[in-house]
Amino acid sequence: MTTKKLYIKTYGCQMNAYDTVRMHDVMRPLGYAASDTPEDADLVILNTCHIREKAEEKVYSDLGRLLKEKDKKKARGGKMLIAVGGCVGQAEGEEIIRRAPYVDMVMGSQSYYQLPEMVTRAIRGQGGVVELDFPAEPKFDYLPEATKQGVSAFLSVQEGCDKFCTFCVVPYTRGAEYSRKVSAILDEAKRLVDQGTLDIMLLGQNVNAYHGEGDDGRTWSLADLMAELSNINGLERIRYITSHPRDMTQDLIDIHAGKKIMPYLHLPIQSGSDAVLARMNRKHTAEFYLDILSRLRKVRPDIAFSSDFIVGFPGETDAEFEETMALVREAKYAQAYSFKYSPRPGTPAATDENQVPEDAKKLRLAQLQALLQEQQMAFNASTVGKSFEVLFDREGKYEGQLLGKSPYMQSVHIKDVNHYRGKLVSVTIEESYLNSVAGRVMSFNSNQKVA
Repeated sequence: MTTKKLYIKTYGCQMNAYDTVRMHDVMRPLGYAASDTPEDADLVILNTCHIREKAEEKVYSDLGRLLKEKDKKKARGGKMLIAVGGCVGQAEGEEIIRRAPYVDMVMGSQSYYQLPEMVTRAIRGQGGVVELDFPAEPKFDYLPEATKQGVSAFLSVQEGCDKFCTFCVVPYTRGAEYSRKVSAILDEAKRLVDQGTLDIMLLGQNVNAYHGEGDDGRTWSLADLMAELSNINGLERIRYITSHPRDMTQDLIDIHAGKKIMPYLHLPIQSGSDAVLARMNRKHTAEFYLDILSRLRKVRPDIAFSSDFIVGFPGETDAEFEETMALVREAKYAQAYSFKYSPRPGTPAATDENQVPEDAKKLRLAQLQALLQEQQMAFNASTVGKSFEVLFDREGKYEGQLLGKSPYMQSVHIKDVNHYRGKLVSVTIEESYLNSVAGRVMSFNSNQKVA
């Protein structure tokens, strides 16, 4: 079989990164090998995200650049297929073909398992191929077995969301909540561990709403699933993302006492104002959220938190923004993401008449980010002098530098020890910065296989 080249550009969230891996899995049997650049690719896929501001414009800008590469390849006697997938593909559909008729395929976030058929149709010159349906059977039933991801791996356990926050497109682009069967998840996790994975991140748009069917006939919660995953020999670290405060049940809080559950949780709140949270349809209050953090800290005193914030949501007043600042001061985050509100077509908030002026949003975002950076610096500084295991998985920017992840998802770098790549190593932190920390190796289990 002639080898062809596949290039996928991945935007946005960890779920998209997981989907990119699975698209490679789907196309590999057809002779498509991964390419690092689009220039020599036979198939280019933009795996898009709809969450960030001006997402569609960024996609169309990238498509314009790809058209030039497509024309160059045609002039050389070759052919490049261009596909748009992910959430922008799901949301825009036929509009992408109308605005960019050189695009060969558009597929939704639940349709990429049909890639082989879509490629065949496109090669036969059937015009813009569009697949946006949410299948009656989950896409996981059609996918091949997952291939090796490395010492750290993503594992999708849940997709979709039923919360319908007024700013969010996920229920429309990813569909209703669906939880994979327990046996399928455990089988995939064991295969990953057999291939050398030590650290698994469980993924879902609303991952702690997981309610999967077990072979024992009962419905398993995320806590049940994590407890069973903890029994897999060779799996050292378990994480999960992204969670909704309404689904932080007590059994899930209690599971954080487990040794293999990392002491770091991303739990978005979006705003510290109850009035704004109500307009967002978040279905919880700031007090409810802070109580969750308190209960988690009782179970796991060394736990650290990150979050998401939207400033300038329609109708947000100065006083309501100050409530967000007050919550951040009380919560004390290790890290957080913050953004200006930008309307998403099709969402209720996009048609709200009380849009906050752009200059006010910019000012509030700058104030919030200054506070969050101060907290991040303080958290990183608090780890200086402490020792913990770091999983080294990549080379740094400088020669002889190795980068890894701490239990708190900090980027940790050490010098001149590249033979620790792929290993869990005990490191004492000696220096801290805004986005990373540096340390020295204290001990290493020589029984670990060299990567």
